[in-house]
Amino acid sequence: QVQLVESGGGLVQAGGSLTLSCAVSGRTLSDYAMGWFRQAPGKEREFVSAIGRNAGFTRYADSVEGRFSISRDNAINTVYLQMSSLKPEDTAVYYCAADFGGYGSSAIRSYDSWGQGTQVTVSS
Repeated sequence: QVQLVESGGGLVQAGGSLTLSCAVSGRTLSDYAMGWFRQAPGKEREFVSAIGRNAGFTRYADSVEGRFSISRDNAINTVYLQMSSLKPEDTAVYYCAADFGGYGSSAIRSYDSWGQGTQVTVSS
């Protein structure tokens, strides 16, 4: 089974940037489409971004389009989420997720492995 560990979260002022990392172990990263999701207090978990197995396909939620960028390095089994122009409403726990054999779905149910999450807090 694949294991996912997120890192890179923290406290940042509005307008700032952060890059999240997701280290993958246990399986070959290239077998998985990868996604980032987030959950704010009192809200449901929501899709942020996804990337296909060979990085040829990416997709973003409307709320982050143009501000966030997803990428992957299969050679070092790591997926990234570069976040810029951060807003207070981006505050949430961010989760990395893996979809074996997938293409980069935005649906939570498509993902069968999840990390523990990393907190991102954007102050105004």
